[in-house]
Amino acid sequence: MRRRWILTVTAAILGIGAMLAVTMPASEAAPATALLDPGDAQAALVRATRESRLAESRAARLTSDAEAATEAAQRTANETAALAARIQQAEADIEIARARLTIAKDQRARLTARLAAKQAPTARLAAALQVAARRPLALSALQPGSLKDVVHLRAVLASAVPQIRARTTALRSELDRGRALEAQAARALGALRDGETALRQRRTELTALEQQQRLASRNAKGAALREAERALALGEEARDLDGLVDKLGQVAALRRELAALPGPVLRPEDLRAALPAAPAYTPPPLASAPPPSDFQLPVQGRTLVGFGAKRESGLANAGLTLAPVKGAQVVAPGRGRVAFAGAYRGFGRIVIIEHDAGWTSLVTGLERLDVAVGDRVIGGSPVGRASGGVQPLTIELRRDGKPVNPLQYVR
Repeated sequence: MRRRWILTVTAAILGIGAMLAVTMPASEAAPATALLDPGDAQAALVRATRESRLAESRAARLTSDAEAATEAAQRTANETAALAARIQQAEADIEIARARLTIAKDQRARLTARLAAKQAPTARLAAALQVAARRPLALSALQPGSLKDVVHLRAVLASAVPQIRARTTALRSELDRGRALEAQAARALGALRDGETALRQRRTELTALEQQQRLASRNAKGAALREAERALALGEEARDLDGLVDKLGQVAALRRELAALPGPVLRPEDLRAALPAAPAYTPPPLASAPPPSDFQLPVQGRTLVGFGAKRESGLANAGLTLAPVKGAQVVAPGRGRVAFAGAYRGFGRIVIIEHDAGWTSLVTGLERLDVAVGDRVIGGSPVGRASGGVQPLTIELRRDGKPVNPLQYVR
């Protein structure tokens, strides 16, 4: 009777111990993208969620503009920008999935540690009961005090089992929480893989569309090459990046002045008549208008150095320094004309875009360029891919050569 009763209690405690020993299986394969630091996962989730919504909104607006465009070139530009926005949305969705997977795995690891700590006392109690169950009852009767010990043991177990059941109620709820975390991690992993598939598909679509654009603009290739050579020559002459921006600004100002000059006077029918007075030349106004209405940040990622903050060199940062993932889609900050596109010493590949009214934007830290000098872009047009990793990306916005905070004009 005693042996059977102890075996029953032992089986119950072993069942509880088995429940505590349950750990969430690591059946899922490791994701292709590395997980985030658990301390940064929540902030990354909030940031990526906001960026995904903004990219989705831009894509919808650009798609609508493409459908309403009457000119083929404008329609293609809007379609390309819409695809780039979809790519940025997919990148943000991947970041969301990575953050959620990191959070789920971190919570799961904490839960497993708590269950492991609570499993040890239960395992020791189960082992002691198993030893007692294996001792024959006759041997207990022959040992002095054994029968009294049996009575005491039964009384202790009778009061202990309800306590064990009460305390394991909370553990059962934690096990349910563990199963929910396992399901949450599986969903996040599935979303991560879906996002990577969507990203590959949209990049393929963008490549095909850009190939069509290059074929359509082949006739203007000769002029573009000459203009690119002049821009590269300016880059060689400039002492530093500020000097390059200033030289390009001077060229842009000269171009605006030439465009503002009055056209030629038509030959009068009567050569003896006095020539009409030429209209007075009015120089173009200084930059008082705001930058392009479609101004935006060129890439998604957390901010490393803000505008005006001190850099390691001790100089104030003239723009925003961002940390995108490697190969992230980089887009034009706003509507304008590409004034420089190429490698520049110490800054990787860079893009300088001239906007209206004396505004200029500069993007550094690109791994690949998809634009050339002379290209017309709109806000959101793809310009290349980010280097990522140890090479951050910097966006500068200048008005008549003077840096201003880009965040003042981000929409």
